[in-house]
Amino acid sequence: METSIQQLTKREQINFLLTNRIPRRWLTFFVGWISQIQSPLLTKVLIWIWQLFADDLRLQDAKKRKFSSLGECFTRELKDGLRPVVQHPDTVTSPCDAIVGACGKIQGTQVFQAKGFPYDISELIPDFHLSHKYRDGVFITLRLKSSMYHRFHAPVDCSVSKVNYISGDTWNVNPVALKRVEKLFCKNERAVIELNNDHPTSSITLVPVAAILVASMKFNFLADTLDLKYQGPNEIECDAQFKKGDEMGYFQHGSTIILFATNNYSFFEGIETGSPIKMGQPLLSGHLTRFRKH
Repeated sequence: METSIQQLTKREQINFLLTNRIPRRWLTFFVGWISQIQSPLLTKVLIWIWQLFADDLRLQDAKKRKFSSLGECFTRELKDGLRPVVQHPDTVTSPCDAIVGACGKIQGTQVFQAKGFPYDISELIPDFHLSHKYRDGVFITLRLKSSMYHRFHAPVDCSVSKVNYISGDTWNVNPVALKRVEKLFCKNERAVIELNNDHPTSSITLVPVAAILVASMKFNFLADTLDLKYQGPNEIECDAQFKKGDEMGYFQHGSTIILFATNNYSFFEGIETGSPIKMGQPLLSGHLTRFRKH
């Protein structure tokens, strides 16, 4: 059986070297800095360079076509109506535009990020009570490519009472890196967000994972941006309520969201590795009660 390294093409190896065998932290700080410079001319140049490497960058879908900084382009909003959200209460919709990565059943508490590379849920979610909820449940990895819409939305009616921020590395999260770096998601900067609903036996948790270049997550319901410079508490209390499809936050650059669900959920037909999905499209089917205020 060939090793994962032998299976990589030369192009994949070059990609891996260029994006991971470099001072990732300092490159991330640099890109974070340059992406916030307010200069329409510089922004045009940076977007042109970005388009050389990013496929399918559909800026015509954005609410605005002119940007004052690269960061503003990264976090662009879409025109109204482009992402209709399926509202059936038993349907969990995709929280973001993405390419489906690994997905399927959780084997006990073991999740496979790539062939031969398992990790335990507790290594990604360092909360025993929460991680244990997903024993024998389901998971899906949603990769937001750098060219995609970077905002993410509530996949169900829910409330959020806490965000657990976990500082970490800034490995690239593309498929090449996943084949080479064991337990990559457990090493990167990430946040754990349990979505509370009124059903006593159903649970869904989102784990946004940041990556190289602009390792930054902004949640609309938190005052601070969670990035490599964040010095606040790891467990951040909050009181946020969402209807399905409401915007929760955004990445400053393409990254990944891992969604965990209890074992009373199953995937819709067509959800498989490598398939594209849009925010608001059906992802999981289960027995979910709409969130109600008390």
